[in-house]
Amino acid sequence: MGGKILCLPTSLILHFTRQPNCRGNVERMKKRILIGIAGASGSGKTRVANSIAEHLGSTNVVIIQEDSYYRDLSEIPYQQRASRNYDHPDAFDHDLLARHLLQLVHGEAVSHPVYDYKRHTRSKETRTVGPEAVVVVEGILVLSNAKLRDLMDYRVFIDTPLDICLIRRLKRDMEERGRTMNSVISQYIETVRPMYLQFIEPSKQYADILISGEGRNSNDVDVLITRINALLDSSYR
Repeated sequence: MGGKILCLPTSLILHFTRQPNCRGNVERMKKRILIGIAGASGSGKTRVANSIAEHLGSTNVVIIQEDSYYRDLSEIPYQQRASRNYDHPDAFDHDLLARHLLQLVHGEAVSHPVYDYKRHTRSKETRTVGPEAVVVVEGILVLSNAKLRDLMDYRVFIDTPLDICLIRRLKRDMEERGRTMNSVISQYIETVRPMYLQFIEPSKQYADILISGEGRNSNDVDVLITRINALLDSSYR
């Protein structure tokens, strides 16, 4: 697998950068496929993850968001929680995320945390999801963590210009999370962009595929679905 795809249209901005981690299927003797999707905040990760579910069927795909695994900071005052750096790897409980992903690919259901963005802490509720044929984990730092990478059968990086990411983040945080424009811009300048340059962008070297998140070209998703189907076929042989 991998290599150049000569039949793709020149307008398609998609690159295959290395061989996928098919080794995991043999070593773990599993029939479930784990796909990791990384990229900047606002790059289009969730859209691609949802497209995979739409193409393969929602009953065949479970989507896990890295954001659900922000560390619980309920023991500190709200103002301190609001000022934390949520784009640094230390903001996430990646060990718990790795354990849950391992359970899912081994056929076990998990109850993962639910994060409250307005209060900057975990909700008391959890969300139980079952093991489907394809598990998709998406988040800004899922390719920067070696423990998570080693579990993945295929790794995707959504490569989107930062100005577009900022516009999308502004719209989302103001409409869905009750943020002010000034707070979003301040956070972007102080932590979001620096952490992208330090941790997120370098992780694209680990991707099997780089996809442009600038537009809504469905061809890139179609190629990705083809690759996932090939992994499924080989996994069930």
